[in-house]
Amino acid sequence: QLEDLLFAWKVAKFVKSNAIVFCKDGMTMGVGAGQMSRLDSARIASIKAGHAGLALAGTAVASDAFFPFRDGLDVVVDAGATCVIQPGGSMRDDEVIAAANERGVAMVLTGVRHFRH
Repeated sequence: QLEDLLFAWKVAKFVKSNAIVFCKDGMTMGVGAGQMSRLDSARIASIKAGHAGLALAGTAVASDAFFPFRDGLDVVVDAGATCVIQPGGSMRDDEVIAAANERGVAMVLTGVRHFRH
């Protein structure tokens, strides 16, 4: 999982914000980008993976900026993510971390944003 998290994090660095990147086994599985809403980026990444016939179960997800609410985390976990890497720094980090714990998802906080406009 750690290798996939780090790979997803590298990919997210080069994706237009709000970036959500699903990866598994060293492959990019779904990318959502350029949306005004992180939720929409997460949904688009999931839809694109589905259109390509890729299953997202067991994927690692990178977000280029923090999850401001738990709903973005819930979308990626519902799609199949089992671990997430994100910068953190939201006023609601505690709620998002609690949601990850509640859902049984590993979460890495980097303290570094890749946010690109």
